[in-house]
Amino acid sequence: MKYELYYWPEIQGRGEFIRLALEEAGADYIDVARRPGGEDKMFAAMRSARLQELPFAPPFLKAGKLTIAQTANILLFLGRRHKLVPATEAGMFWVHQLELTIADFLVEIHDTHHPVGSGLYYEDQKKEAKRRTGDFLKNRAPKFLGYFDDVLARNKSGYLAGARLSTADLSLFQIVEGLRYAFPKTMRRIERKYARVVQLHDRIAERPRIAAYLSSEQRIPFNEMGIFRHYPELDR
Repeated sequence: MKYELYYWPEIQGRGEFIRLALEEAGADYIDVARRPGGEDKMFAAMRSARLQELPFAPPFLKAGKLTIAQTANILLFLGRRHKLVPATEAGMFWVHQLELTIADFLVEIHDTHHPVGSGLYYEDQKKEAKRRTGDFLKNRAPKFLGYFDDVLARNKSGYLAGARLSTADLSLFQIVEGLRYAFPKTMRRIERKYARVVQLHDRIAERPRIAAYLSSEQRIPFNEMGIFRHYPELDR
């Protein structure tokens, strides 16, 4: 099956978590909005979606007659189909729980540079962003990273769930990549506290399909339009 991924063409954003899963699975997919006329096609697909498939916003994925929205929901679907979640029901929902925790983490990362409103420019909320980021780097990022490091310590396989790679591992890889871009000084200072998370990140970066994707033009560079943004004045 050829999948159709619908997401903004100029940013990694939430769509990148889905791209990583598709790439690791070796799936055949089209990144629709990155093609000529693709954004118009994306908006048309949203307008014409049936009630039970109506997305609130991109990303959403078309798989045959199915349209699936919300990043964690899409990853649950792809994980089951491509063996990127454990085979047991409990294992599958454990990975989904981890993905939802990562989604919470992602919101807090985004809010470091947009703490007042998403509709405002960063320049309109710089004072608030600096205060919010200070708390995030001191309290929230360590809490999330510490949680995932503890999960890895308890599982002992080197992965978050079961004995093999899951979508949650790929998503945590992307979190580390994004934090290194957004807060390089902070990450250099604190990474040693979360050695298991870093080791997982490094192993995933070396997986053949992921390594090929990261070095290709398909991987959109980080930039100051996405969720992970590097503003030097916020890093410490």
